[in-house]
Amino acid sequence: MKFVKPLNLYQDLQKLCAVDRGRFLGLDVGDKYVGLAVSDFDNRVASPLSVLVRKKNNIGLMALDFQNLISKLSVSAFIVGYPYGKMQKNSQNAIHVQGFVDDLCKTGKLEDVKYTLWNECYTTKNVELLLKPLKLHPVEAKTSSDKFAAVAILQAYLDFVNRYTMPDQKANEHQDKVS
Repeated sequence: MKFVKPLNLYQDLQKLCAVDRGRFLGLDVGDKYVGLAVSDFDNRVASPLSVLVRKKNNIGLMALDFQNLISKLSVSAFIVGYPYGKMQKNSQNAIHVQGFVDDLCKTGKLEDVKYTLWNECYTTKNVELLLKPLKLHPVEAKTSSDKFAAVAILQAYLDFVNRYTMPDQKANEHQDKVS
């Protein structure tokens, strides 16, 4: 896996023809589960996908699951939630996320996959507060919160990059119409 800065990842993807662009896979890495979300083909909207069980001894199987998702869903890159707050840079959560990414890299199964880190501060807590009134079974509540936290991470990334790159695209479209 290769780290790419958030905006560079999106800009590099935009340079490709529409067929080759692919979609983004959002990851909310937790102690027990990794919540997954996927973008649409225009990379504007995130949707919940699933949850993978995370154990120290199944990282190879998770890498295979990611390979299958890349192929099946035309995934071009991962957006990995990472706690960026001042108090959290050296937190246990940050160490878990970095360890997970390092372990995936060590498998050698995802060498061509690009990824970036995106601020995930409070995404799980916010989703848990939204789900609490539904009174879901504890296991269902946990897996749902992980999936929807992945959606929140991915959607925040998509909103940022689309907002940041939109003026350039609109300027180019306007210039094409004038020419």
